[in-house]
Amino acid sequence: MTRKPDIKSLTLSGLEELTREMNWESYRARQLFSWLWQKDATGFDAMTNLGKDRCRQLADRFRIGKLVQDSVLRDEDGTTKFSWRLDDGAVVESVYIPEPGRKTVCISTQVGCGLGCELCYTAKAGLERDLGWHEIAGQVQAVQQRVEDRVTNVVLMGMGEPFLNYEPVLEAVRAVNSDFGINIGARRITVSTAGIPDRIRDYARFPLQSKLAVSLNASDDETRNRLMPINRTHQLEELMSAVREFTRVKGKRVTFEYVLLDGINNRRKDIHQLAKLLRDVPCKVNLIPFNRFPDTSLRPPPPADVERFAKSLYPLLPAVTVRRSRGSAILAGCGQLAGRINR
Repeated sequence: MTRKPDIKSLTLSGLEELTREMNWESYRARQLFSWLWQKDATGFDAMTNLGKDRCRQLADRFRIGKLVQDSVLRDEDGTTKFSWRLDDGAVVESVYIPEPGRKTVCISTQVGCGLGCELCYTAKAGLERDLGWHEIAGQVQAVQQRVEDRVTNVVLMGMGEPFLNYEPVLEAVRAVNSDFGINIGARRITVSTAGIPDRIRDYARFPLQSKLAVSLNASDDETRNRLMPINRTHQLEELMSAVREFTRVKGKRVTFEYVLLDGINNRRKDIHQLAKLLRDVPCKVNLIPFNRFPDTSLRPPPPADVERFAKSLYPLLPAVTVRRSRGSAILAGCGQLAGRINR
């Protein structure tokens, strides 16, 4: 028997088209979207304001899909990593990071990743497929259900390159932000990219005020070519041109993620090259000591070297922070998510 389609794969405009087809009032689409994404309905019979006949019509044609929890790991620092098994058996991971006054969920946008970055464990898996928009947004909903707390911030920094799955990512951002959806403020949603210049320019014109983070990780092309093969196609000059356009069009700063690797990108010359590269860009630099993963020779600098790098860079740039590792003991830190490989 053919499985019924998942109604959660329909966007709000898709539900509007469905309700027109069924000769329902136009506002029913918003009611339905709210039941699916805000009220977490798991059955059509729960949608009491639609009426029994309408619920029966929906049940005859659709099912309400959900992410199936495959495993859960908790670090002593409170970080929790969830693995989700999708309809086709693929596995993706999300991370819940609770902090005082802030509850963040890091979500994935692809099953695996095809960019091959040396400093990321996800690269070991390769790219299996893109996620649908509902599978991306569904991670926020599923985590929120399980931690029984209100998620305040969402970062699209998990498995995959968001800007190589661009339209589903934007649709997921819309659903997470929507008044009828998960209802998280756009300024609390951040999309992270390894550097796809054309999509950065497109994202500058995305009407919501969601944020941009760029995984930079090097101050020169030679080093970045080694660490991030995408740089061989889109070198730093092209990337920085797109970022400058984003900040100009959007009128907001960008965050540069810089994973510190001992002896590779934490040299004294990197401090001055990085300052020169970013000097005219409204930005914050987030320094991240490398999180180890299996079968890598890379290592983080000693803590004292991390502090020295940050203190030397800060007078040269307006905002420099050091991200303290969260969840690294359960392979939930930055660059450690890898789906099936982690199992």
